[in-house]
Amino acid sequence: MKDQGRSTRKRTGGRLKPFNNRRKHQLGRHPTETQVGEPRFRTIDARGNSEKTRALATDVVSVSTGEETVTAEITDVVENDANPNYVRRNIITKGAVIDTSEGQARVTSRPGQVGQVNAVLLE
Repeated sequence: MKDQGRSTRKRTGGRLKPFNNRRKHQLGRHPTETQVGEPRFRTIDARGNSEKTRALATDVVSVSTGEETVTAEITDVVENDANPNYVRRNIITKGAVIDTSEGQARVTSRPGQVGQVNAVLLE
C-alpha cells in the first residue's frame, strides 16, 4: 500500500524522525487503470462504512447527446491526455476521448472511482 503521510526526508536529504507510526487514514492505493474489455468490477471498503465500486474493465458507456442519454459500446481509446501510453493500452480515465458505436465521446466520469463510464458526444 502507498503511504501518503509526511516524508521521512528533509529537502536537504537529511533524515526526519517520525512523529508516530503510519495511520490508516494516510493510506493510499494504486490506480485502477480501467481497460476496454469484458466488464469486471471490484468493490473496496471506503471510509464511513461505505463501499466504492471500481471498474477494472468495461465495454459500455452512457453517452449524453444533450437532450437524451443512450448506452453505447466502447470500441477504442482515441486520445488520453493523462498518459500517451494509455491510448495503446486502451485505458479509460476522465477526459479521455473514446470511440463508441454512437461516435467519438469525451469521458466525464472517473471509472476507477465510480465504477461506470459516462461521456459526452463530441461534435
